[in-house]
Amino acid sequence: MKQQFFNVLILVFGVIGLANAQITGTVIDDDSVPLPGASVVVKGTTTGSTTDFDGNFSINAEPGDNLVVSYIGFETKEVTATSGAMRIQLSSGVALSEVVIVGSRNPNRTATESTVPVDVIDMAELNNVAPQVNLNQILNYVAPSFTSNTQTISDGTDHIDPASLRGLGPDQVLVLINGKRRHTSSLINVNGTFGRGSVGTDLNAIPASAIQRIEVLRDGAAAQYGSDAIAGVINIVLNKSVNELNATVTTGANFSKNANDQTGGVDGESTNVAASYGLPLGENGGYINLSGDFDVREDYSRMKEWEGEVFNQYNVVERFANNDGYDLSALLDDDVTDVIQYANQAGIALNGATTKEELQPILSQDATTSELAARNQQRSDYNMRVGQSALRGGRLFANFALPLDDNGTEVYSFAGISSRTGNSAGFYRLPNQSRTYTPAYINGFLPEINSTIKDRSLSVGIKGKINEWNVDLSNTYGKNSFLYTIGNTFNASLQNASPTFFDAGGFSFAQNTSNLDVNRFFEDVMSGLNVAFGAEYRVENYDIVAGEEASYSQYTADGQRITLASQQPSQDFFGNARPGGSQVFPGFSPSNELSRGRSSIAGYFDVEADFSEKWLASFATRFENYSDFGSTINFKLATRYKISDNLNIRGAANTGFRAPSLHQINFNSTSTIFDQNGNPQEVGTFANNSRAAKLLGIPELKEETSSSVSLGFTANIPDANLTFTVDGYYVEINDRVVYTGQFQGPGTGTELDNLLRQANATAASFFANAINTESRGLDVVITHKTNIGDNFRLKSDLAGTFSRTNQIGDINASEVLRNAGQVDTYFPEDSRVYLEEAVPRTKVNLSNSLTSDRWIMFLRNVYFGEVTEATTVVANQQVFGTKLVTDLSIGYKASDALTLTIGANNLFDIYPDRAEESFGNRSGGRFDWSRRAQQFGIGGRFLFARVNLALK
Repeated sequence: MKQQFFNVLILVFGVIGLANAQITGTVIDDDSVPLPGASVVVKGTTTGSTTDFDGNFSINAEPGDNLVVSYIGFETKEVTATSGAMRIQLSSGVALSEVVIVGSRNPNRTATESTVPVDVIDMAELNNVAPQVNLNQILNYVAPSFTSNTQTISDGTDHIDPASLRGLGPDQVLVLINGKRRHTSSLINVNGTFGRGSVGTDLNAIPASAIQRIEVLRDGAAAQYGSDAIAGVINIVLNKSVNELNATVTTGANFSKNANDQTGGVDGESTNVAASYGLPLGENGGYINLSGDFDVREDYSRMKEWEGEVFNQYNVVERFANNDGYDLSALLDDDVTDVIQYANQAGIALNGATTKEELQPILSQDATTSELAARNQQRSDYNMRVGQSALRGGRLFANFALPLDDNGTEVYSFAGISSRTGNSAGFYRLPNQSRTYTPAYINGFLPEINSTIKDRSLSVGIKGKINEWNVDLSNTYGKNSFLYTIGNTFNASLQNASPTFFDAGGFSFAQNTSNLDVNRFFEDVMSGLNVAFGAEYRVENYDIVAGEEASYSQYTADGQRITLASQQPSQDFFGNARPGGSQVFPGFSPSNELSRGRSSIAGYFDVEADFSEKWLASFATRFENYSDFGSTINFKLATRYKISDNLNIRGAANTGFRAPSLHQINFNSTSTIFDQNGNPQEVGTFANNSRAAKLLGIPELKEETSSSVSLGFTANIPDANLTFTVDGYYVEINDRVVYTGQFQGPGTGTELDNLLRQANATAASFFANAINTESRGLDVVITHKTNIGDNFRLKSDLAGTFSRTNQIGDINASEVLRNAGQVDTYFPEDSRVYLEEAVPRTKVNLSNSLTSDRWIMFLRNVYFGEVTEATTVVANQQVFGTKLVTDLSIGYKASDALTLTIGANNLFDIYPDRAEESFGNRSGGRFDWSRRAQQFGIGGRFLFARVNLALK
């Protein structure tokens, strides 16, 4: 009896508890269609549920609890639980309807209502399904107007990928974080890649896990945001989420037919570990969010084998002497008795030669085939590493806001720190070359460039209201540094005294920006009027730090550093001068070392008026004064007209400018640059205020100026769940800064010859306002969403860009250059190709995301247009055809907290067209695929697996 009583009590209280603990409801989209697989969580707890195929949920909660409801592609919503069936409607996507920061200072403006095209990219969705984990590659595959690729055999550019918008330069797009100007990288691209001569922003210093969304403004905006915004603006909005831990581990590798020097298999392994967590602060919606990641990326190579010469007969002599235990450096003196002895042992026919001069033509003859066999080696033992550099690094970002009252007063801050090290390799130094000191490296060597890249930033501000005006006062600081250490290398001129590891110095760039922004929205004026104005003060500093002496100096045979023209460097057996400095990357010398700064002050005025419910127009102007080149004023006029509720037309016209960077004004160094035949050239980069520049008639740098127009429309077909945006544009840029070709002295002891000798260089290059260009194009975006049966939702995005950039008018060369016949060196043919044809002018991607309560399936096809080999010989300019790359991933939601994903980038292992022998660009087998023209890289198929843990 007693047992039955307790059973009844348990049953009664269980029913009462269940009645109090179950909240039920339905989650729907803005078309009242149920959303299967939506997440419903009791705020501040780990209690959660997921909607079923009909959008229904049941969760252990009580009336009055706060529920957080979220779904991929929709805005997260917080609601109060009620007894009875709840009906929760989510607003569709950040993709089209979320209020944007960039492009308009109206706090109520959404992407589809804007006067200019703005892409809004939801990072939460991409972080779950996309194969890419670094920001450059994520954008390269999701935003057609954005281009970025990993470079190879290009010194520091192997470690920081150049990126561009609308086919313009990496330094013609402005990057913001939370609406504040981001500092650029300290690296300037001077080797043979797209963007040569430019300075970009290191987007890979920002962890993808720290980003809520990315806004890409595809229109000139210098009148709104200042210098650099000629092509557009990328605004990165940081995470604000709280009471939610997101942790992701992604690992993958290239499973490709051409992996491991085209032998097949697996290479290029990478692992990324990322996490994000936030805490609420105060009672008014304050927060602090910490996000970061750590990754390791191994190198890979796609060179099959070296096809050129490796050994000469002198190397045969060295092998015999080495086997005999003889000091190989003793073979280099003028007493050739030992050389003759070992040549005779090797069976080399000397034909009676008894002096070094007589032996030189005999011993310079090729002996590659026989010597490879004698040393039991393969040609592939002399391969370069043509592909991807190795990287290892970590990033941490914080985003903070704390409201101080109920009137909108808020202090805020965001900060980031990143550090990564890289390792890439240069051209193999072969035994038969004068730059190889064979007593130290009898088989030659593959020199390595090691980078240490550090980035830090901090922004603090306070915003609030003063008499109905929104006021925002902020200060943003950022610094990027790039240091080189060169390993497995040699200073050939130092001979036996040379180290094999060098501190080569480096550079850094710092920027501090103070902003005051004021705006007010007048709701009762016309159909709405927004007025904004503000000021900016910016300070920049660029430093070059010298390396150790042996990294940059050239020495005589007795070890004296060369400082006079009368001194002669050490020589190889054949009388060739041995180059100085660390092989692959000579260090910065004290003569290169500098610290240069400048400041700028700016003021802007911006007005945006809804003249009626249908017509919107805006006007912006900005004045800016730089301490080093003067003043500029720019304007922008934009409008949008609503033909109907579902059709808008929009257009804009603006002027813009880009101040030459401190890097372009001041960078000077000597670096080894290989020509189209793979022959090394020691090229000195001289500043425009240098004596060398004056001798050649190259003027000092000035700002680039631009003018542009755009026209487009946005359309919505509700019955078909379709949206369209189509925008055409034209941009003209005058006095565009480029990196010149290589000027050589006459070799007759002129002042230019002496300047080159002092710089340890054989040629000179400069930055110059050499050309004018025009760019035109069309951007198209189509979005569709639909339900498939009762269980699945399909979202499809088709986006394409069709662009073309051309040089217009004559080259802006001085009379000195024209009279000397050097105009084609000032802006050579390969520079034209880099500008016009080295990256795809057409790119189209079709992305499809199919989701249910448990499954997330993602399929993307990206079409890359043709590109052209950048070479000075027109007959060698091979055109590489169009390609289609497919990405596929499948995710399974094992629980509310755990998602497992597997997938592939480049599923079908597609490669660009191979370099054809008839065009003469393979450099003896070094480059079976072009290193100067990039579409999507040469990694091949990349397979990955990902585990995502989301605790709410």
